[in-house]
Amino acid sequence: MALTDTAIRNAKPAGKPYKVTDSPDLYSLVNPSGSKLWRIKYRFDGVERKLSIGAYPEITLA
Repeated sequence: MALTDTAIRNAKPAGKPYKVTDSPDLYSLVNPSGSKLWRIKYRFDGVERKLSIGAYPEITLA
C-alpha cells in the first residue's frame, strides 16, 4: 500500500498493530485502538532503532 494521506486516513484498526508504508524506513503504525503514529526506523552503531515522530493527523504527510 502506498504511503499517502488517503491511505493513512482510510486505514482501519485490526486485531494487532500494523504498518502503512511504501519504504522500509518511514511508516505509519495503526494500533488496534485506531490511533496512528508516525515512526522512522534507523540504525545507530549497528542497532536497529525506532523513533516516533508524532500522531496522525496532528503530524501530516505533507
